[in-house]
Amino acid sequence: MVFIRDFWHHCYLSSQEYRHIVRILGNDIPGEKKLLIGLTQIKGIGYNFAVAILDSLHIDPNLNVGDITDDNVRDMEKIITNPPSSAFPTWFLNRQKDIETGEDKHLITSDIPFTLRNDVERERVTASWRGYRHLSGLKVRGQRTRTSGRRGGAVGVAKGGVASPAKKSGGGLAAPATPVAPMPPLPQTASGSSTPEEGKQDG
Repeated sequence: MVFIRDFWHHCYLSSQEYRHIVRILGNDIPGEKKLLIGLTQIKGIGYNFAVAILDSLHIDPNLNVGDITDDNVRDMEKIITNPPSSAFPTWFLNRQKDIETGEDKHLITSDIPFTLRNDVERERVTASWRGYRHLSGLKVRGQRTRTSGRRGGAVGVAKGGVASPAKKSGGGLAAPATPVAPMPPLPQTASGSSTPEEGKQDG
């Protein structure tokens, strides 16, 4: 019975036109890729999520993307956009208990970086500790920073153990100071004055 079902399934697929590019949720997936691998090219869908989608729809994961039908594409898009409707567990979703709506949902494509930017901005506005760490460009999740996270602003010793020279505020190197020679002593006259003019005044 299983062989008969697979036979009619392949006959139906052979009657469909092979497509070199299949568009799923705005992503162009090459038709020569396996369906399991092609689904993972959509941002927000990993390997396990792709396996669960194909298993719930009873679609062969080794099938080429170009051989799937329009009905298969619609069914996959429906599950991806709303996994709880297909009895997916909550822990399978990447956005549980959203802070604005309180719903459990799964983010895909451009919604992921957009939501991440909003989360970081909310932390900054509320002046939380995580927000301060984001503003300072430091690690947020309690990691040690003694030997890591040293990006930017680090002043160290140049290669070879020689310290780099100091710089002027204008940007160039500081010029070395010119030594000043000592003044020679003034000649003494017979009267004991330092100059001839002083000797005349004394006389």
